[in-house]
Amino acid sequence: MYVWFFFFFSSFIGDILNLQVYYPWEFLSSSPCRTVVFPLMTSGVTYWVIKSLKQLGMCSSCINSYTLLVSPRLLFTIFSFILDYCVYRLAPFWEADPWKALVLLAGSYVTLVFYTRTFTNTLEGLLFALLMLLVSSRKSDSSLVEPTSSPLIGIITTAGFFNRPTFLAFALMPLLYWAGLIVDSQKSIKTVINHLLKLVLCACFTAVVFVTADTFYFTSIGLDSLYSIKKSSLFDVIGQLNEKVIVTPFNFLSYNLNPRNLALHGSHPRVTHFTVNGIMLFGILHILAIGAGFKMLKKYIHQLIWVKSHYHRSSGLLVHSEGNPTLLLFYFVPLAFLSLFSHQEPRFLIPLILPLVLFSTSQNRAAKWKHIIIIFNILGALLFGCLHQGGLIPCLLHLEQLMHSPDSSNQPSHYRLVFAHTYMPPRSLLNIKKRDTHVEVIDMAGSEEETLCQTVEQQVNNFICNDCHVFVIIPGTVRATITKCGVSFKNETLIFPHLSMEDPPQLSFLFSGNWRSQLGLYILQLDRDQQSL
Repeated sequence: MYVWFFFFFSSFIGDILNLQVYYPWEFLSSSPCRTVVFPLMTSGVTYWVIKSLKQLGMCSSCINSYTLLVSPRLLFTIFSFILDYCVYRLAPFWEADPWKALVLLAGSYVTLVFYTRTFTNTLEGLLFALLMLLVSSRKSDSSLVEPTSSPLIGIITTAGFFNRPTFLAFALMPLLYWAGLIVDSQKSIKTVINHLLKLVLCACFTAVVFVTADTFYFTSIGLDSLYSIKKSSLFDVIGQLNEKVIVTPFNFLSYNLNPRNLALHGSHPRVTHFTVNGIMLFGILHILAIGAGFKMLKKYIHQLIWVKSHYHRSSGLLVHSEGNPTLLLFYFVPLAFLSLFSHQEPRFLIPLILPLVLFSTSQNRAAKWKHIIIIFNILGALLFGCLHQGGLIPCLLHLEQLMHSPDSSNQPSHYRLVFAHTYMPPRSLLNIKKRDTHVEVIDMAGSEEETLCQTVEQQVNNFICNDCHVFVIIPGTVRATITKCGVSFKNETLIFPHLSMEDPPQLSFLFSGNWRSQLGLYILQLDRDQQSL
């Protein structure tokens, strides 16, 4: 599970539910690179509902790590049906069977894993689907509709840009396609300009809404201030806006256009999206699209040469019966733009599942590969939905129950939680109030053996109270390293399954009797009576 992106949408738990959280640097007032509007409209709403239910006495114990985790995911799962609706509506337009397209979409592990999680890329994919739906409308008699959705197209394009500025790469081809429809369907230049003005005006209005909300949040530092703006303080707020207007997409672009900044997050070859990430996400569908793309490009070049040699225009440069090239452009143009950046992660491509499913379903291209597709998606769902960092959140749920047990509530103990070789743990799932100081989280990331041992030994030697508890959380592949640190543990808990790709287990261990520990996450409680050797 990709735990890191839980931070983007759980950061507001601290503002709404008064819990200790870790604020990613993108949400700090010193470097605001992410809009607060979408997290506020999604996770923020669910947290406010939970808070309201508790205040009304309808759910006295509803604020716990499980509800904090599941409620935003449940909302995103409901939102994911927007993708299904768009596929069902778009399939006839692109000469694909709606039900076969829905089956292919629903069976993809990208839909099952990514579109039910709180990813900004998930919202990007949903907005991309809505944009494609708006630009692909037809009448019942299959004639082109006179474009009337200019305002909605402007709103969605701007909202997608503020969610992730990379949305412009996805929106480029739909917008050009829509512009071509307008020019073809309109006889009057005045009508064309009218459509463009509607789009621009709605885009500007949407941008003002996002800029205002972001400025309120980052100048007031907190959603409570954003929700509780009083009329008496309206002029003060306007004054703050005049002093510092925050446009988060520009900050995002300024940061990511610097190669040195991208290198901090990892640099990849420019062909990673084409050769690795596309196959990792979509499997044979990505390969089929590449094959079809090369065939169409080859045919286009041959026809172009023929036209040039015969000095007259050919009407068959793009043959619809051989597969609609527009869908391939919807897929490969964003892929090419995203490949310009050196930092390339698979999640960046998840919005492309829509044009790929439509293209693969048209003319039953994917039908003969259905067995490979099923096996691929089962393995992908197990790997990315269950195994990958899969023990971290159950570990936090376990620790939350331990720290909030009846015995602990009567006399709070001090807890130190040392995480090593795991993704950054979301503090909010520990359900610790801001005013409470009895829990300390130490994130060692991928520290070397020497540094990790020094930290663990310091925790043993620095026990200053009778009720101090130190837990070390490590994957099973690092368990042997801890034994070299000269400390002992009085209790250990194994959470299964858990796979750390940064510390993958050796194949020889997987085929031994120790395979379960290699695919697990250990919670080790230090023995306070044992001094380091």
